[in-house]
Order: sequence, then structure tokens, then C-alpha cells
Amino acid sequence: MRTLLFIIGWLAVALGALGVALPLLPTTPFLLLAVACFARSSDRSRQWLMESRHFGPILANYLEHRVLPRRAKWLALGLLWPSVGWTATQLVPLPAVSVGLLLLALAISVYLLMLPSRPRHG
Repeated sequence: MRTLLFIIGWLAVALGALGVALPLLPTTPFLLLAVACFARSSDRSRQWLMESRHFGPILANYLEHRVLPRRAKWLALGLLWPSVGWTATQLVPLPAVSVGLLLLALAISVYLLMLPSRPRHG
């Protein structure tokens, strides 16, 4: 089982890294999956990911405080809506699937906007 989690963790890291450049592929969920897989399979890989210059601070803030920086939220929303909007209107032939995609994007948007941008002190 540890080997399977290790492999899934690295696949999630790869997909998360691709998500930085590809708007239809999310980054943060894949990296959270990778951290969870590594927590049960490889302390070394988990530590590497948490200390990553690019992903470590965002992951640490999310895991410790459930916060996402404002810039990350707006970047996510700025990539989410054009890509989902285009996919729903241009690629998907079934109206029900298009509506489902748009509702999913709305749910993701609400979740992102409800997350605090800074840890709450006090």
C-alpha cells in the first residue's frame, strides 16, 4: 500500500506542476493529494514538497490555517472561469453537462472566496 501511495503522490505532484501552465488542470488539489499520500508513504517526499520554494508556503498555510493568499484565489478564478466557460460553450455537446460544469465552477468559486486570505490571530 505504501508503494501505491508513493506512486499516486508523485503522479499528483506531476499533475499539479502541469496545472501551473494548463488552466483546465488544478494545481492545489493535486498537491494536497500528494502531501496526503506522502504522509503515509514517504516522509522524505512530503518534506521535499512542503519545503518547495514554489508550493511549500501555500501548502503550509492551507494545511495549518485553511487560508489561501488573495493572489492565488484570483489567479485560480481567473483561470477557472475562462477555461470552464469555453469548455462548457464550445466543447461539450450536452447542455446538462455544460450546466454541471458551470455549477461545479460556481461551487469552487464560492469555496475559494470563502477561504480567508490571512491566518486569523487572536
